[in-house]
Amino acid sequence: MSTSITLKQINKLAIPALIAGVSEPILSLTDAAIIGNMEANATTSLAAVGIVTTFLSMLIWVLGQTRSAISSIISQYLGAGNIEAVKNLPGQAIFVITTLSLLIIAVTYPLASHIFKLYNADGAILNYSVDYYRIRVFGFPFTLFTIAVFGTFRGLQNTYFPMLIAISGASANIIFDVILVYGIEGFIPAMHIEGAAYASVFAQLIMALLSAYYLLKKTDIPLIVKFPFNPEMKRFTLMILNLFVRTIALNIALYFGTSFATKYGGSYIAAYTIAINLWFLGAFLIDGYASAGNILSGKLLGAKDYKSLIALSNKLIKYGIIVGLIIGTIGAVIYYPLGRLFSNDQAVLSKFYEIFWIILAMQPLCALAFIFDGVFKGLGEMKYLRNVLLFSTLVVFIPIIFLTDQLDYKLYGIFIAFTFWMVARGLPLIIKFRKTFIPLAQNT
Repeated sequence: MSTSITLKQINKLAIPALIAGVSEPILSLTDAAIIGNMEANATTSLAAVGIVTTFLSMLIWVLGQTRSAISSIISQYLGAGNIEAVKNLPGQAIFVITTLSLLIIAVTYPLASHIFKLYNADGAILNYSVDYYRIRVFGFPFTLFTIAVFGTFRGLQNTYFPMLIAISGASANIIFDVILVYGIEGFIPAMHIEGAAYASVFAQLIMALLSAYYLLKKTDIPLIVKFPFNPEMKRFTLMILNLFVRTIALNIALYFGTSFATKYGGSYIAAYTIAINLWFLGAFLIDGYASAGNILSGKLLGAKDYKSLIALSNKLIKYGIIVGLIIGTIGAVIYYPLGRLFSNDQAVLSKFYEIFWIILAMQPLCALAFIFDGVFKGLGEMKYLRNVLLFSTLVVFIPIIFLTDQLDYKLYGIFIAFTFWMVARGLPLIIKFRKTFIPLAQNT
């Protein structure tokens, strides 16, 4: 029997997920805002934060796909009324993913200088990047742990506790940033960019501890790893592998964007850092509705309620466009004060103001792409998501960014490439979804 999905139900999941989703970009934005307003070496430090943030985002997005995979499987079993069969899956998944994160730290820590040279960093920017990364990377396992727990809660149709955890982490990060970057006279010395890195690690630790607490106290999902592996670990692993390839393709685009911006000069990469972090913030704001699509689509698929699945997609398209327009409008209203929040360097601000309007105009397109990303993750269609990202990156984004570089468009060219990239990501998902599920809905 079809179940009506109301705006109230969607918002009950989307709004807390939206607030929870902004925790990671807020960590980076807080670092960028405070570092960008330091009295000494602000532009160089801001450039370093931008480079490291891009690399860390790649690592988090690659291994953080556990959230989508766990959410998809648990929500489908919940819809089918058989949640007991996968209760031990989250603990096993968390064990595997945190073990991988420790291996990544062991490999990347000594190679940090070589890694950031690949982003065209050199001189003081390279030194600051290495210093910042070698502290902040120790928050990586805590972040992955938290993301996996968030995925478990999403599968259980609960975004409230992740919201509380995220608010706590973001608040702690702001407090630690102010204290450690600027210091407290006579008590704590100013640590500048290293202080910002420590602040992020402390905030990530707090979020991991709270995640463990809420999962153990508010659900009957265990964290103790028991073997043998759950039968769904095979499907979970295949999902992760497809999402891994997909995320590599995504981060190839981010790598070229950051690399070209760095090549253009310090003020360009600093302006790009502000712009791309604000773009990430917009993406995570929209991700609230993508999360609702993820959570509800998995449950409806498990229940084989195809009519409600179509109705859900129609509502998400409408709400996504509205949210994208709201974000773009707010950004336009606070256009100039927003830039000054992150830097007082006029060369950086001038370049940022020249291209920020492109990011604002992209928001409705981004909304559609991100929302259907979420829906397809909830459906477990990771292979199709992989293929779409490979096409949009290799066939659309890379040729365009190299062409615009040859035309000397600089930051304009980078964000023009990102715009076409988003169109190529979103349109195939909408077409595929409607071709697949409209006939199923009509036959039930």
